[in-house]
Amino acid sequence: MTIRTACFIGAILVEGPLRWVLVAGAVFLPYIAVVMANTAGPRDDDFVPEAPARLGLPAPSADERGGALDG
Repeated sequence: MTIRTACFIGAILVEGPLRWVLVAGAVFLPYIAVVMANTAGPRDDDFVPEAPARLGLPAPSADERGGALDG
């Protein structure tokens, strides 16, 4: 987008054939970027990252929880 913005600003400041080159760059750069992004290889969606280690207190034992529940 920075190059496209520079093309627009340059097209305003420059005269002659270079102006039309800059206008063409500003118009076609987004199209080229989208085509290049769409031709990228498929993503590996089967990859599942390992869950991060949980930091914290250990789980309470049965005695700390009050033992088994009697119904």
